[in-house]
Amino acid sequence: MAAKETKKVIIAGAGPAGLTAAHELCRRNAIPLVFEKDRIVGGISRTEQFQGHRLDIGGHRFFTKSALINQIWERMLGDRLLRVPRLSRIYYKGRFFNYPLKLKNVILGLGFWESLLIFLSYLRSFLFPYPQEDSLEEWVSNRFGKRLYRTFFKTYTEKVWGIPCSQIRAEWVAQRIKGLSFRTAVTNAIIGNRGKNIKTLIDEFHYPALGPGMMWEEFQHAIVNNGGQVNLNREVLKVRLQGNRAIGIETGPPGKLEFVEGTDFIVSMPLAELVARIEPPPPWEVLEASRHLKYRDFLTVFLIVQHHDLFPDNWIYIHSKEVKMGRLQNYKNWSPYMVADPGKTGLGAEYFANENEELWRMTDDELIQLASRELETIGLTRGARIEKGAVYRQQKAYPVYDENYKQHVNVIRDYLKGIENLQTVGRNGMHKYNNMDHSMLTALMAVENIFGANHDIWSVNSDSSYQEEVEE
Repeated sequence: MAAKETKKVIIAGAGPAGLTAAHELCRRNAIPLVFEKDRIVGGISRTEQFQGHRLDIGGHRFFTKSALINQIWERMLGDRLLRVPRLSRIYYKGRFFNYPLKLKNVILGLGFWESLLIFLSYLRSFLFPYPQEDSLEEWVSNRFGKRLYRTFFKTYTEKVWGIPCSQIRAEWVAQRIKGLSFRTAVTNAIIGNRGKNIKTLIDEFHYPALGPGMMWEEFQHAIVNNGGQVNLNREVLKVRLQGNRAIGIETGPPGKLEFVEGTDFIVSMPLAELVARIEPPPPWEVLEASRHLKYRDFLTVFLIVQHHDLFPDNWIYIHSKEVKMGRLQNYKNWSPYMVADPGKTGLGAEYFANENEELWRMTDDELIQLASRELETIGLTRGARIEKGAVYRQQKAYPVYDENYKQHVNVIRDYLKGIENLQTVGRNGMHKYNNMDHSMLTALMAVENIFGANHDIWSVNSDSSYQEEVEE
């Protein structure tokens, strides 16, 4: 009787999805070969270092409703996985507002009359809602009223995506704040914890002591120690097909290209990039659909500030129109081990842009000066001296849910179904706003499919409640 074939699985991308798949394959005595174009693991969940200080690319909470994912995280890091209290606020017109919104805080911050107008606006939307919720604007207005939508949702959301809220599909916001509404916020404010089944957002989360990259470095070590490979600075340049099966990838620098064969393929690179790299090329309509998929890029301007305690928040949403900054991270408040000197603070001023925009084309020095000026403008550095800075750029950080994204994704999905040994996973691999735990779950399902299961990976993070929503 012939020996059972050993699975040799090619994995494109060493983010949460790719590394989870590789780790699970090691447990099943398969051979995972991970190829990552960056110099470090973690993808958008990596941890960068600058002069001894550590920073996230975006800030990443470790919270899940999946017992399995929790077990994996705890098994990997144990007591190095800290429990962190959550404090995130909105900065608007020189004032701080709690997020999620709290009734008393909103009334004190906006004043009685403005709060009354917001309430009347909510009543109007409650009595005369949009009959169909296609856009983010319609979805939020139906639940919070148009005035509160314009105050606390519109400006920040349009900074993030660079397009009007009327062009952003409701699916995105439904994933982020599902179950929350003006009514639940008011109910929660009035009766607090005495009520039952009041939906709110989590008030604490897990976080690795040395940032999220610590988790993915631990995965990397476990994979290598169990016979797998994690190849850094090795981008997947081509995916070769033969009939309805993938047979290998092309990787390596110009002049030293290498063809690597595999039995199965798990891909977490952006869908548009995957389609462009398949040989022979997909049909015209698939290529055309991939060209219409849009992404939002992301800049972190990291600043070392000579102050030990600027503000208590983990992160702040910047809704002020007078600055371009969209969000501000205070890494020291995520973990005290993120700073090299306890007398200083590491801030991440975050900007959302596209590669063809002026903001993205600015030099690092220009961006550091911009962030420094804007922090002074809104008063968040409290006059403290900014010592040094660095800029980190993340392409294709967010898949855009524009008016036509779903039909384009469906065209690509239908085509990829015909490649029987290739699966896409993770946020960009599915053009879906997945969180870390969702990405990991898609990877685990993909591995189980290789061994005979029949999971629908696309069902992850579709109908379940938002991951950070809990009932009190």
